[in-house]
Amino acid sequence: MGWMHTACATIISVRYHKATVSSIRVTTPAATYSVTIAPGLLRTLYPRLRKLTPGKTPRLFVVTSPAIWALWHKAFLKSFPNNQQPTTLFLPAGESHKRLATVESLAQQLAIAGADRDSILLAFGGGIVGDVTGFLAAIYMRGIRYVGLPTTLLAQVDSSLGGKTGVNLVVGKNLIGAFHHPLAVFSDIDLLGTLPAAELRAGLQEAIKAGIIRDAKLFRYMEQNTEMILSAVPAALGRVVTASVRVKADVVSQDEKESGLRMVLNFGHTIGHAIEAATHYRKILHGEAVAWGMIAALHLSLNRALITPEDFARMANLILRYGPIPPFKVAATPQAAAARLVALTSSDKKKRSGRRAFVLATGIGRTEVVYDVTDAELLAATQAMLATMHDTTSTRTAH
Repeated sequence: MGWMHTACATIISVRYHKATVSSIRVTTPAATYSVTIAPGLLRTLYPRLRKLTPGKTPRLFVVTSPAIWALWHKAFLKSFPNNQQPTTLFLPAGESHKRLATVESLAQQLAIAGADRDSILLAFGGGIVGDVTGFLAAIYMRGIRYVGLPTTLLAQVDSSLGGKTGVNLVVGKNLIGAFHHPLAVFSDIDLLGTLPAAELRAGLQEAIKAGIIRDAKLFRYMEQNTEMILSAVPAALGRVVTASVRVKADVVSQDEKESGLRMVLNFGHTIGHAIEAATHYRKILHGEAVAWGMIAALHLSLNRALITPEDFARMANLILRYGPIPPFKVAATPQAAAARLVALTSSDKKKRSGRRAFVLATGIGRTEVVYDVTDAELLAATQAMLATMHDTTSTRTAH
């Protein structure tokens, strides 16, 4: 298999300003870069950027959302000299703006502002900002550099590394894009302090995913420290982010372009993406959709006897404990809803030669990719997931 070359993700921890700085190295055939995780990184942002680009100072362009910039622009700009202030470009919030028209508008603004091949884009925001900025960097002047500065937990644990960039079409998510790795990623844990509770919990679902697919130790940590993590204690969040990034860096370093192993990162995403499409990307956050998708995948794994009932209960209970995961409605009846979600999986971009790739759990910290999941199996698992959703919603309402 082409992806079976040596993994080169390493982690180093050092003390910096009385806080632990974790630096995880990602090495692929196309790029090598570090993901730095610590509180207070914005305070030293400009010196860190200069270390990446010795010699002539490049033009810097920040792509961000108005809400993020309003909260953090003073801290962001504090380390920049007056004569090296970056140019700011705004990307409106929301999945509806993750489209080619937005990329064209931003590219036009870059050209008018004089951005050249040496310029560097700074993706300062959540997953949408990162995906759009990375894709813009991949195609502007046939490719320029960019740096990830993720501001949400979901982006810090998952989407900011790995080189996947892109935008949506009406018929599906991320169907247009490119692999284009960042020059570096700086994940400032302090930025998570202003996250709405729902966004924090949604990001933590991707961390649970990392534990389920590859890191039983992270899974146990999230079981045993739920209160600290949900209370956004920086040390606890730092540990969760670092472990989750290590999982993804390890996988990406072995399989850069999803030819094999990297597909395990899609655990919960087949049904999760169908839920997002069915709700028009407006009613449920990505991490929440993935949470329900993981519940469906666990039911399928249990039905195939790949996991024990005890492991199923531990994994499903942890997903639900990091809720509440909001319910959604996509049809008049549960049967019709399940059928619609299964039908939507047919447009999933992870299909190979017309076969649907599906990631199943084989234990806590273990998964496998299969290609023989039938519509009947997927329908049964989706119906079981919808029953779980009904039960948890009824329980919350009763209380």
